[in-house]
Amino acid sequence: MKMLINVPETVVADALRGMAAAHPELTVDVENRVVVRRDAPVAGKVALVSGGGSGHEPLHAGFVGPGMLSAACPGEVFTSPVPDQMVRAAAAVDSGAGVLFVVKNYTGDVLNFEMAAELAEDEGLQVSQVLVNDDVAVTDSLFTAGRRGTGATLFVEKIAGAAADEGAPLERVTAVARQVNEASRSFGVALGAVTTPAKGSPTFDLPPGELELGIGIHGEPGRERRPMMTSREIADFAVGAVLDDLRPTGPVIVLVNGMGATPLLELYGFNAEVQRVLSERGVVAARTLVGNYVTSLDMAGCSVTLCQVDEELLRLWDAPVETPALRWGR
Repeated sequence: MKMLINVPETVVADALRGMAAAHPELTVDVENRVVVRRDAPVAGKVALVSGGGSGHEPLHAGFVGPGMLSAACPGEVFTSPVPDQMVRAAAAVDSGAGVLFVVKNYTGDVLNFEMAAELAEDEGLQVSQVLVNDDVAVTDSLFTAGRRGTGATLFVEKIAGAAADEGAPLERVTAVARQVNEASRSFGVALGAVTTPAKGSPTFDLPPGELELGIGIHGEPGRERRPMMTSREIADFAVGAVLDDLRPTGPVIVLVNGMGATPLLELYGFNAEVQRVLSERGVVAARTLVGNYVTSLDMAGCSVTLCQVDEELLRLWDAPVETPALRWGR
């Protein structure tokens, strides 16, 4: 397998050095693996800190900036960052208004962020946490107890980040983050296997002509394998699974997300089918975002995330944001 890297051991460090060169608005600590808003800490503002294994870019470092995260902690590929990274990040961005940890529901992330919260509180920081567990495909997967955290992470970080930038207190920012998570559901599909730098070959066997329905962002198995389906058929299955679980009674924000190796041409075509299913089910798409945002290295495939919103959540979604991977309104 051809990969655009030097050696597997330096993939994350090399990427962080490149990110620092491309984005002078960020402070990138390559050695300690922490990415911070250059203007942090912002006086009087609740800080948002997230992180997770590398390989899901632009999640999370690509979402650091005004209107979203204050800092991010990248771990090794598909491996949780360690508590020291999280404490260092929290200390760097805390203004005294408190810190919210946004945690995807994977065992390593949950344990390490919980430990980091205890350590940060020992140092006098006020810390709150929200767990993102939006994946409807499976429960109790290889990496987690309960539902996996996937595309809704973007919604939580954007909407709670907007609330924080408006000066909302920690209790309110935490409540908004939890509301967004509870109002969000996701479903992913793999058309091809993922290749990690360390292994250099596909991490699971997905024969030609087959797809995996309900895949996780680390290549975890889904609900079932089937012969290859059309974009229309995949949308019927994936959006149907999300709607059957979420049962929205109001408008939704839609994320049509690529897993890393699916061209935008295909994603926009898939979005057309997603919108068709929503229309047929009487669901109004208030906003739609299409692109590669929560990825799995070179995996071919897609995911759909829906978040039911009220006027306040939609207003916060529309609020200005300026990060490497998401920017509007500024």
